[in-house]
Amino acid sequence: MNFRKGRGKEDPEINLIPFIDVLLVILIFLMVTTTYSRFTELQITLPTADAEKAQDKPSQIEIGIDAQGRYKINSEPVSFLDATNLANDLKKAAEAMNGGKAGAPDPVVIINADRAATHQSVIDVLEAARIAGLAKVTFAAQATSTSK
Repeated sequence: MNFRKGRGKEDPEINLIPFIDVLLVILIFLMVTTTYSRFTELQITLPTADAEKAQDKPSQIEIGIDAQGRYKINSEPVSFLDATNLANDLKKAAEAMNGGKAGAPDPVVIINADRAATHQSVIDVLEAARIAGLAKVTFAAQATSTSK
């Protein structure tokens, strides 16, 4: 075994020219395929909240219907003869809510029917709202409670 350093061996040489060529090709590729824009960021208008403004709630007329077919308008019992009679009561309640102001928005009619109430009683309220000219009608729903 010969552990002496040989005379004919030279130090290894690192050639950087092919490495530079590859980097230039990558740089040219990126320059050609990249699109540039004048805008550097997106202009986004974020929503704002103002806690000082009071939310205007629309006036509401709540109609309660129980299982026996009795009607209550804003917790006041009314007698039901037909849809026209109920429509007159709805008009009076709407006028009382608007304070007699002309051009005031129509109140929302909320139908809150008992689970055992008949379908016909709900249809009578819908017909009365149509006759009274109140187009905004919605239904109230309550979650069932699991108390014992």
